Order: sequence, then C-alpha cells, then structure tokens
Amino acid sequence: MRTRTTQKIDSSIVVLTLWLTRAAIGSVLAMGLLLSSKPAQSQSAQEKPANNMQILAEKIKADKKLVVADNMGLTESEAKAFWPIYDAYQNDLAQLNARLYKLIETYAGYYNSDTLTDAKARELTDGAVAIDAAELELKKSYLPKFYSVLPAVKVARYMQIENKIRAIVNLEIAGQVPLVP
Repeated sequence: MRTRTTQKIDSSIVVLTLWLTRAAIGSVLAMGLLLSSKPAQSQSAQEKPANNMQILAEKIKADKKLVVADNMGLTESEAKAFWPIYDAYQNDLAQLNARLYKLIETYAGYYNSDTLTDAKARELTDGAVAIDAAELELKKSYLPKFYSVLPAVKVARYMQIENKIRAIVNLEIAGQVPLVP
C-alpha cells in the first residue's frame, strides 16, 4: 500500500519531469542537434539563446529544489545542514551535465555531417562511460556528507528522488539522441 508521502513524491516528480522533458531537455537536445547543421549566426543572435538557456537552467534548478524540499520532510536544523551540501552536489552534477552536453554536441556534429569514424565513436563512447563513472564517484563522495547531517532514511529518500529525476532525464536524452548510423 502506498503512503501519502510516496504519492506526494511520485506526483511532484512527475510534474517536474514532465516540465523538464517537454520544455527543457527536448529543447536543449534539439538545439544541440540542429546547431551544427545551421549556418553561422551573428554574435547578438548567438547570445540570446545562451541567455535563454541560462534562464531555463535556473528555472529547472529552482523547480527541482522545490520538489526535493517538498518531499524531504526536513526539520529546521536538518535543512540548515542539508541545503549547503545539496547545493554543492548540484553544482558538481552541473559540471558533469555540461560535459555530457558537450559530448552530445560533438556527436551531433559528427552525426549531422556524416563524419563519425570508428576512432571518433570510440572516443565518444569512452567519454560517455567516463561521465557515468564520474557521476557514480561523485555520488559516493557525497554520501558521507549527507549521512553526517541526515538520518539514513532521509538520505535514502533524497537519493531516490535524485535517481528518479535523473533516470527520467536520461530516458528523455536517450529518446532524443539518434542511434549511431
């Protein structure tokens, strides 16, 4: 039987994920795949999408943080200790996401120009696996920090929320990026 808390986690994650996948991830990936096939644009035209992407990234961060806050049930003292660690973790995840985005842009360039060689495919594959490994190492490095400020049950809840959101985002990325020809 589902508890009220579980239903709340599921519904808020679904809302955030739908927003992420429809508004953000699809746009980001579509833009990445299309950018390499478009002619060069003027400097002011290039700056505007970057600013829009920054705004979108900030909106996603804020919405995600609200979902986490709404579902963690933190006491005031737990919240005071948890949020700085959460913010640091999210900043480190953002660096990994930037690496992934760059990798997808690189793949898009090869895909759109039909220039993907075995050597380039190996490099991209190794890069993707390295990003996955770095994410796991990052998670492992933050677990002791989370355990030092929260009971294990709440750390597990946070990891579930984080994993659900990331799994859905990864599923959307997988659906948007075409298979290697």
